[in-house]
Amino acid sequence: MSVSGNAPSSQSPARKLRVVMAQLDFLVGDIPGNARLVIDATRKAATEHQADIVVFPELCLTGYPPEDLLLRPSLDLRVDEALEELKTAELEPAIVIGAPLRHHGLLYNGAVVIEQGEITGRYFKRFPPNYQVFDEKRYFAEGRDVLTLEICGVPVGITVCEDIWKDGPVEDCAAAGARLILNLNASPYDIDKQARRKALLERKAQENAVSIVYVNLIGGQDELVFDGGSMVYDHSGALMAEAPQFSEGLYPVDFICDHHCQPVSQPLPEEPSLEANVYRALVTGVRDYVNKNGFKSVVLGLSGGIDSAVTLAVAVDALGKDRVRAVMMPFRYTSSMSLEDAEAEANALGVQYDVLSIEPMYDAFMATLAKPFEGTKPDTTEENLQARLRGVLLMSLSNKFGSLVLTTGNKSEMAVGYSTLYGDMAGGFDVLKDVPKTLVFRLARYRNTVSLVIPERVITRPPSAELAPDQKDEDSLPGYDVLDQILNLYVERDFSAEAIVAEGFDATDVARVIRLVDINEYKRRQAPIGVRITERGFGKDRRYPITNGWKSGK
Repeated sequence: MSVSGNAPSSQSPARKLRVVMAQLDFLVGDIPGNARLVIDATRKAATEHQADIVVFPELCLTGYPPEDLLLRPSLDLRVDEALEELKTAELEPAIVIGAPLRHHGLLYNGAVVIEQGEITGRYFKRFPPNYQVFDEKRYFAEGRDVLTLEICGVPVGITVCEDIWKDGPVEDCAAAGARLILNLNASPYDIDKQARRKALLERKAQENAVSIVYVNLIGGQDELVFDGGSMVYDHSGALMAEAPQFSEGLYPVDFICDHHCQPVSQPLPEEPSLEANVYRALVTGVRDYVNKNGFKSVVLGLSGGIDSAVTLAVAVDALGKDRVRAVMMPFRYTSSMSLEDAEAEANALGVQYDVLSIEPMYDAFMATLAKPFEGTKPDTTEENLQARLRGVLLMSLSNKFGSLVLTTGNKSEMAVGYSTLYGDMAGGFDVLKDVPKTLVFRLARYRNTVSLVIPERVITRPPSAELAPDQKDEDSLPGYDVLDQILNLYVERDFSAEAIVAEGFDATDVARVIRLVDINEYKRRQAPIGVRITERGFGKDRRYPITNGWKSGK
């Protein structure tokens, strides 16, 4: 084990230390802009909070995850220029930032400590993760060294994200004399993530008798959402401070450093409900995807059903009503209830609302197809045509007005292929892509507790695509309460068909659901991205070959 930076002294007098957790939203690839954000935040932390140390998230200079931008030839030059700007910015507090660092020809996920215009320590992440959405070993080498150094007279250890989940880095810092661990993170959100983080930090702090400052990124990046939730634990494993999830800001924490660095306790934020937390994740993901990619507005098809109703509410809460357009595209199978409910939703949220019938277009298409279809019976072809006509209308509005099309499919539908390629799948971002149908219902009820925007009968009536007379989703699928449980076991927990049946599910239902999941991989590969809220979303998390001979069963 080696030690980089200024070695801590064996004894230091008790002193007060103020650490500011910079829970901020950075733009991937905008290295100059991110450096300016670090400078502005540090100056604000100095003037408003009298900060001694400001800690920023993992890879904040590049944003996270930078993916193949890390392979660009000018990466090192841009990072070096940003570090030089930070060194010459005359920042009063010490700062700890995340950046990719090149050393002896290898690239590392690193942390940099800058004090009074000088780099006083560099740390290379020891455990770059390579599972779920993470593929850091594609880019980064594994660090070997420990970084413990005195910052403002206090022995401090530096670690980066995954390092705290493994045995070694925190233990080595504590053994080297650190009384305070600063852990830089870009930890993406999923439903149970904050609880797992808390259990881990409690154990690590207690076992190593050190206080831990855990600073996490916030904001949306493509399908990932980062929830913040930065925290401080004391050496006994007690949670002493916590920044609210999904709230960008600078969060100061005072420490009394003697034999231990004891954080001063703060009131903790109220624990949000699962529905409230997921809803805020969706809002954050939509807001950042639209704004960071420069879209003026969004447009979506409003069917009168629950999925489009929740999507509309999320869009308005993310962007404001003036940037959202809803379009009802009725056909002969569209019920009067759907027409009434869609209009009520649009009016309740105050968005621009259009009603554009697809009937004339459908008749024109069927007339053109009459000869090649001669002698055949109507089937899903005619149903899918309706969805594709709606997709054409939405994409036309998108092209004309620079709006992003939000699709409205949920995870249950995406899993079993209950969607139409180039129809209701046509668009740029799927808000509910990782949200099971049963959770969609819960989100609708949650949103109505904020303000009533979704009619009660939209929540209570049987779901239907309304592509055929008297059609209901459960005519061709198990009930969603059963379907979502089977999907959870198969998609998210990797249970075999036999193992799912052993859990008490009907063998016929299990076989049908698994077959639908397997044969619809080709559709999901062509689907728009959407907000990830589970540990196993479709996309980076679950990478199955389209062409394969694997047989379900054991």
